[in-house]
Amino acid sequence: MILKRYILKEHISPFLISLLVVTFVLLIDRVIDLLNIIIEKQLPAGIVLEVFALSMPYMLALSIPMAVLVATILAFGRMSVDREIMVIKTSGINIYKMLTYLIIAAIMLTGLMVYFNHWFLPNTNHKLKNLMLKIAYYKPMTIIEAGEYNNLLDYTVWCRENTETELLDVLIYDRSESRFPRTIYAKSGQVIQMNNGNSMRIILKEGEMQQRNEREKGRYNSTSFEQYIINIRDLGNRTDIFETGYRSDREMTYGQLTETLDTRKAELGLKRDEAKKLQVRLDTADYQGNPYEMQVEQKRLYSMQQVAQNRVLELEDNIRALQVEYHKKFALSFAIIIFIMIGVPLGLMTRTSGIGMAFSVSSVIFLVYYVALNMGEQAGDRGMMSPFLAMWLSNIVFFVLACLLIWGSIYEKRILDLQVLSWRLKHMKLSKKIAPPDEVIH
Repeated sequence: MILKRYILKEHISPFLISLLVVTFVLLIDRVIDLLNIIIEKQLPAGIVLEVFALSMPYMLALSIPMAVLVATILAFGRMSVDREIMVIKTSGINIYKMLTYLIIAAIMLTGLMVYFNHWFLPNTNHKLKNLMLKIAYYKPMTIIEAGEYNNLLDYTVWCRENTETELLDVLIYDRSESRFPRTIYAKSGQVIQMNNGNSMRIILKEGEMQQRNEREKGRYNSTSFEQYIINIRDLGNRTDIFETGYRSDREMTYGQLTETLDTRKAELGLKRDEAKKLQVRLDTADYQGNPYEMQVEQKRLYSMQQVAQNRVLELEDNIRALQVEYHKKFALSFAIIIFIMIGVPLGLMTRTSGIGMAFSVSSVIFLVYYVALNMGEQAGDRGMMSPFLAMWLSNIVFFVLACLLIWGSIYEKRILDLQVLSWRLKHMKLSKKIAPPDEVIH
């Protein structure tokens, strides 16, 4: 009982340290991605912190399984280096029978990650998407890039130069009042933010406006002006979080995923039946009217069939994507147990107490696992294999690898003895003539 608690306790500090290190690495990568937006938009500190806070759950979904792997390798590597494992074995105790509390903790953490990945993470992903969309409209002046066509609601704005406070050689297509856009040209313009940045006023100077005459085709009305004001409202600059109706598969909770899957499958069944019935009508139709009516009816039925078949293909793709995401969240959660199974024999067989080596080995393993998981996700989305197999194949392969490693550790196999390797590097000239001393080997 004491030994079981001791082994679990030895994992707590390495896990917390590893979690901080891995999360920090992922956070740095996120900083690099957001740095251009932060500088360009000159975002206030509150919004920046909010972006990183909403990005943190996604990082934790990756960093927690990896931290478990690092902690396990580090804990058992240290116990092996300090010969605690040797003492346990010489006492006639099977080290794997002492992992009860560690396995219980891993199962509890897996359950927590299932909840995290299926409920908490999708909601934060959804809020983060909404926030990033609103940030895109933050300080609208930064949206108007010189030499490019910039869409702002019902307006498309182009300018030769943007000096942050003034636009030069401005061209605007105004679709706000007519189905035919007005074309507005001005030598210069000033941009003023209003309503806490949620609205924008463009004051154009020395220009001309052309508008198509809706009553007389081919005629345009042209008006010159010294000053013309355009008010663009509800840009979405206010960064209050709000819930939108649409969610992608990564923003759906467990309930939303299953409900959407049921709805899509029901619609798929109806569309397949519709396509079959239309095909039967095309094959068995007995036209007794004139040839023109016969041809029109055939085209109509064929068009309806093509629409139904296209919808069937679209629904099949959508269902596969939803099923892949459903299994991915479970597979990534259960990876914690797999990594525990891999980490224990690796720690015993590599005999390292340094976090650097444990982190390096874990990084390689997790990188291979994550790449395989992403490749499986793409294969599942494209229909190259079933969504279940696409997402669980990595876990199955790593489970087999874990069993082989456990077998190797039981029979005292060593993948890499860092103590011996370090001794040989220091005594390179003598290592061929003499064997490492017993205190290094054991």
